[in-house]
Amino acid sequence: MNSDLSRSCDVFVCGGGVAGTMAAVAAARSGARVILAERYGFLGGNATAGAVAQFNSWQTGRGRKVIAGLADEVVQRLRRLGAAAEHQVFVMSTGHKMDRVEYAPEVLKLVLDDMVSEAGVEPLLHAQLLGVDCEGRQVASVRMLTKSGVMAVKPRVLIDASGDLDALRQAGCRFLPLAQGESLQPATMMFRFGPMDFDRFDSTPKEDIRALAQRGFESGALARAALHASRNPFSQDAWFNISRLSVDATDAMALGQAEILGRKQAWLAAAYLQAHVPGCEAGRLQAFATQVGIRETRRAEGEHILTAQDLMAPVAFDDAIAAGAYPIDIHPAQGGDLVYKAMDDDHAYQIPYRSLVPTQLDNAYVVGRGISADHEALAAIRVMTITMAVGQAAGLAAAMACQSSGPVSTRAVDIVALQQGLLRDGALLA
Repeated sequence: MNSDLSRSCDVFVCGGGVAGTMAAVAAARSGARVILAERYGFLGGNATAGAVAQFNSWQTGRGRKVIAGLADEVVQRLRRLGAAAEHQVFVMSTGHKMDRVEYAPEVLKLVLDDMVSEAGVEPLLHAQLLGVDCEGRQVASVRMLTKSGVMAVKPRVLIDASGDLDALRQAGCRFLPLAQGESLQPATMMFRFGPMDFDRFDSTPKEDIRALAQRGFESGALARAALHASRNPFSQDAWFNISRLSVDATDAMALGQAEILGRKQAWLAAAYLQAHVPGCEAGRLQAFATQVGIRETRRAEGEHILTAQDLMAPVAFDDAIAAGAYPIDIHPAQGGDLVYKAMDDDHAYQIPYRSLVPTQLDNAYVVGRGISADHEALAAIRVMTITMAVGQAAGLAAAMACQSSGPVSTRAVDIVALQQGLLRDGALLA
């Protein structure tokens, strides 16, 4: 190993999706020395490479806001560049009520670049995780494969924001199994389609859209019975979320096959849109997402396993660090439907700090879709608004943990001070 490539830092964030980026920015703004590693040449994860193109679920059904803080800042910065729509409440093609902010994925790359640069985060792009070395319950070194060679990063705190929790796996951590009868949620290949006549598309009765979606699924043209689209700013195009790929994305060979099948599904779906859906007659497939969007792979075993019962009660946690209101939304691996458990009009739930703390390490956090939660709870808290809120909390907590001398203990962080800091920074906890 070339010792010239070694680095030391307070906080090392592995994975530059929106959760990891918010964690890095929050930690750096709080005075920590932060390195943020990402396999692509840009940040954003599913928000950019996956082209999800909308941030869902900012509020309860009655309109009480539950997500703010850095997530709000991302949207404000997008709007200053003309790249985010106003917040809206709408009915999905499946008939379910939802709220969202549509945005341009390409411009989000610039926004995240700016936030990281201004905070003083050191970005390590085009970097792949190679290995993690531990000393007892402490992560001592994370080895990254870079264009310059193997770089050894020695952090005081590791935040695994990789989605698949590759760093925690390399560190030997335990993960939560699926229960009997459960299967991993499928992936989606987003695709951009246009130009569209949005007046016609949006004015088509919802029952007609549902019927068209069902007809497309039954004919084999659509992989699921949905015609869900997010309008792309600057254009007459939309990003469509209507494919379905049953895959364990931690299986390298299966993931490659899913990418190929996803593009095929998108091509067939685009032809169906053009032939049958009002407002889509002049459109064609314009682009595929860089990668399939992954909903679920590994989930960490944490100090608290967040359950669907915790969300539905909802349980008021003394160590709450974020809130959410997104429903339990399970896409089955097979078939065209989804399992959807809506929340009451003013129902919101909390995410506890302990669900970010892996049981087997003292200086690590997990953020994003891999936090310690059961399969059903993950189906609610996996959306990007909530993961941004959780990322912000983990970043601030990591910076606080680094303020002590000696080995870091995430379990020694003052939760009340953490909560006060989050509120001061504009976050919402309930």
